Amino acid sequence: MFRISQFIRELTDPTPVGPRRNPPGPVVIWNLIRRCNLTCKHCYSISADTDFKGELSTDEVFTVMDDLKAFRVPVLILSGGEPLMRHDIFDIARRSKAMGFYTALSSNGTLIDDTNIDAIADIGFDYVGISLDGIAETHDRFRRKEGAFAASMRGIRLCQERGLKVGIRYTMTEDNAHDLQPLLDLVRVEGIPRFYFSHLNYAGRGNKNRRTDAAHLTSRDAMNRLFEHCWEDHHAGKELDFTTGNQDADGPYFLDWVRRRFPDRAAHIEAKLLQWGGNASGVNVANIDNLGVVHPDTMWWHLPLGNVRQRPFSAIWSDVSTPLMSGLRAHPRQVGGRCGSCRYLPMCNGSSRVRAEQAGGDVWGEDPACYLTDEEIAQ
Repeated sequence: MFRISQFIRELTDPTPVGPRRNPPGPVVIWNLIRRCNLTCKHCYSISADTDFKGELSTDEVFTVMDDLKAFRVPVLILSGGEPLMRHDIFDIARRSKAMGFYTALSSNGTLIDDTNIDAIADIGFDYVGISLDGIAETHDRFRRKEGAFAASMRGIRLCQERGLKVGIRYTMTEDNAHDLQPLLDLVRVEGIPRFYFSHLNYAGRGNKNRRTDAAHLTSRDAMNRLFEHCWEDHHAGKELDFTTGNQDADGPYFLDWVRRRFPDRAAHIEAKLLQWGGNASGVNVANIDNLGVVHPDTMWWHLPLGNVRQRPFSAIWSDVSTPLMSGLRAHPRQVGGRCGSCRYLPMCNGSSRVRAEQAGGDVWGEDPACYLTDEEIAQ
């Protein structure tokens, strides 16, 4: 994840540059249920409105949580499918908060209504992330349900009214890139404190729809728009949180933007980007799916590392005997193609290994969605 707002603040309020450090344990994105009331075009878990057999019981979830806490995992992101369709979601969330985890709810927002908003607010989720693919008709088309946008906006507003920190998640493709600016306008009008921009990753339905992945020029335009928008908000005293994900070339591209706009700050930003270090799948980000299978992140569902029913998460995550996990833990990673010869490799760390594998058949090949030019990455 690339935190645009954090780096924008470094332009006016620089902080000391330190060594690159990993947190004590990984952020765990936990797909507690695969069932969902929607069938979105780019769903990485290929969820549907049906029961999936073999999902972890409440007691099994609690046992895993004890291990995660002992392993110093700081954050649990409770996801799905649609996590609000799981009967014990509030029991799990309440226990997560009591154990001291930073606890986030990852929802499509359509099921947040007057019947459950009090329970959601009482738990006190640290963050509620709701996905929007565009405005009105665009969102409904991507979510394959008429009225989904209105229902999600109702959920966002209910969370806002209860004082919960809420954010919008948006995955850009060529089919919805035109709605980026309207969404940024929506964030301002509604006073939504966080906006997460995701590049399409080739997993689940996202892999099937990769022909509509945003072209390189569209990605560059989107990043320029985000950087300028974030700078405008910061300059106006609005400290909102803009982040991007699934394309770590955003860091080097931000450096180029700084070189153009604030050349006297470029050396400091470059040092801070090297401290950041780029892609952290399999290092600082982990995933547990609905069956208890552990993956390097949510886009690796086709690759199991182990199952928490047979082996504790802590043991699975500590095992670097496989070529994939040992390779992901290297920094910079030993990658090939354009990524291997890129001068920004220590900054980006090769970005998405899933895209490299799905597009080129080589997990250590180049990321085909990198939008930097050959001239920009030349040594």
